[in-house]
Amino acid sequence: MKKQWLLTAAMLAAFTWVAACGNGTGGGGTVSEGSSGGTQAKQGKAGSELLVYTALEDDQIKEYLQTWDEQHPDIKINIIRDSTGIITARLLAEKDNPQADVVWGTAATSLLVLDQNDMLEPYSPTGIERIQTTFKDDREPAHWVGIDAWETAFAVNKTEMEKKGLAIPRSYEDLLKPEYKGLITMPNPASSGTGFLTVSGLIQLMGADKAWAYMDKLNENIAMYVHSGSKPAKMAGTGEYPIGISFGYRVISEQDKGTPVEAVFPAEGSGWDVEANALIKKPNINPAAKEFLDWAITDDAMKEYKKNYPITAVKDESGELPAGYAKNPVDQLIKYDLQAAAKDRDEILKEWTRRYDGKSEPKS
Repeated sequence: MKKQWLLTAAMLAAFTWVAACGNGTGGGGTVSEGSSGGTQAKQGKAGSELLVYTALEDDQIKEYLQTWDEQHPDIKINIIRDSTGIITARLLAEKDNPQADVVWGTAATSLLVLDQNDMLEPYSPTGIERIQTTFKDDREPAHWVGIDAWETAFAVNKTEMEKKGLAIPRSYEDLLKPEYKGLITMPNPASSGTGFLTVSGLIQLMGADKAWAYMDKLNENIAMYVHSGSKPAKMAGTGEYPIGISFGYRVISEQDKGTPVEAVFPAEGSGWDVEANALIKKPNINPAAKEFLDWAITDDAMKEYKKNYPITAVKDESGELPAGYAKNPVDQLIKYDLQAAAKDRDEILKEWTRRYDGKSEPKS
């Protein structure tokens, strides 16, 4: 099993790509790096470079890093960005020759898999006491620290549904209705963190046997499994496929763009995961990596995360509901065991792939 997974990881790694998220200026700033091996960060604090792997959304990274660049102009950040599953696969493939210094904003369940492989260097960032218990490792020093949570949501194109004379689905159960056949897209859990939290969430919500039976029926209505958690929401926005299983932030951002999309949070509750950070275990730890992890949970950083995600690692005491949410988003989350999800990850992905991968879009 382990050898098979590492082989799959190496194959997936070949498909990684990097998102440009800024331009370096002088000795600092943020730049993108090619995905054919990355750049080994220089040692030392002043004038150093830092290689960061992330699954954060393309349109978030530059905004998030503004305060880092202002506060650390002498440290250049090189970003490699891809979907959660592909970033996880790349890191596992590089286990014996680690390239990244830091993992930032990647599913906690993926970081737990890395931890099971002894790939994380324990480090408790400055200010960790402010982080809610659910959002951080319970060991001292911590092996991972979260920044926010994201959850399953449906993106439904109201205009297209009206044209077809169809009601908007409000629950997982609704998605099984025969009139939705060929209208639904969903992320592949092997490449997308949103796909994995949705599948794993269904298993923890229903129990394994009922969940797989449910997904067998859902598969009959699925037009295509895509390799990004964002893509189903975007496709719903354009009307290409009017129902997309995606995540809350991306669906609401489609609404904000003016597309005729409604954000639907399934009545049974949403699967979820924590976007989290960790220090990669290497023979020589770059001091700038710890500075980055300190910054990543500061009030400045949390303020930026809060613009996109209603549930952040530092508890919001305001009581205000974020735009697009009809109730407290925490109440929407199912009871979910991150450790169990990480432990069962390989088996879940193997079974999902065996059953449904034939409908996955080709990897670009």
